[in-house]
Amino acid sequence: MEYQIAKWLHILSSTLLFGTGIGSAYYMLTASLTRDVRAIAVVVRKVVLADWLFTTTTIVFQPLSGFYLAHLAGFPLTSRWLMWTYALYLLAGACWLPVVWMQIRMRDMAEQAVRSGGELPPLYWRMMRWWVALGIPAFFALVVVFWLMVVKPS
Repeated sequence: MEYQIAKWLHILSSTLLFGTGIGSAYYMLTASLTRDVRAIAVVVRKVVLADWLFTTTTIVFQPLSGFYLAHLAGFPLTSRWLMWTYALYLLAGACWLPVVWMQIRMRDMAEQAVRSGGELPPLYWRMMRWWVALGIPAFFALVVVFWLMVVKPS
């Protein structure tokens, strides 16, 4: 029963991590494409909040629960599929860290543009391009991690 509960929590956490990432990316990108500064400010503010509430907590919980599951199941932590999982998870995390910093900066720029009644600065749009560029490898890295978790290839 312990393994089943740990596995359920691990899957639930991964769903929150992946779902928050997909939802945040969709809403932030589509809001930004409208070029409606007020809408962008609201959405980016909510994306930053969602990252702190859901993404940060699941990013910490995932490896802890994963190591615990591997221990309970008797998988060697040096199994090839687990090594690939670690590397891809670190890649996704390495993409996510600058994205979080950019989102905070983008939120501040959007809120400033709303207060001043102006447009978003060119820096916002440069950061948006980097935000998308970093999101793509993070997304595919996590897709492969999901595959590795299900298949556990030898």
